Amino acid sequence: AEAVYDALAEGDGAEERAVAATGAIDPDEECKEVTEYEERMEKSWVYDELREVRNCHAAFSKWGVGGGLAYAGLAAHVLKGREPWTIRHGASDSESTRPASEFDAISYPAPDGVLTFDLLTNLQRAGTYHEDDQPSHLRIRPGGDDVPRDVSVRVYAAPETRFCPAGVYEYVEGDELVINAQNCIHCKCCSVKMPGGYIDWTVPEGGGGPQYQVM
Repeated sequence: AEAVYDALAEGDGAEERAVAATGAIDPDEECKEVTEYEERMEKSWVYDELREVRNCHAAFSKWGVGGGLAYAGLAAHVLKGREPWTIRHGASDSESTRPASEFDAISYPAPDGVLTFDLLTNLQRAGTYHEDDQPSHLRIRPGGDDVPRDVSVRVYAAPETRFCPAGVYEYVEGDELVINAQNCIHCKCCSVKMPGGYIDWTVPEGGGGPQYQVM
């Protein structure tokens, strides 16, 4: 809830700066950079809150659950962002994915319909919707047409078919990728975790996406 509140406040600030900047646009100028937004952001309470916990997520990646919990507790309640260092990720999420050959296949129990549910049931409850005639907002990056078949399937056993909670990505006839963009619930996992980063997550038409009713 706090992250949503921070995002709303940050978006409100971006809108104010953008509106202020558009009033002073030079018609002969090709583009205008709204530098005031970054300056205002760095002086806001949102920036202070985010800076306090900047190392928490990276601590879990670096030291695992136990070390991450210990560091996050120390950072949030004692250090409060005053530590003179910032923990960096050594690689992107997509680069951190390890080959499927290093793991054993996991056999998950079937959904019981009480506490666990199948994917399509959960997707229906999300109420996700996109106009049928809009262009797909999930696109393979230029030059990446062979990545799904040659890298994702053959090296990583098609992880996008498992980590996507909406069944957007599926392979037919073994290695032909089908993108069901209309199912997307905008979690953006594919934009950071796809092998080789081959998916370009673009903004869909306004109003599309999940329509959660009870939040």
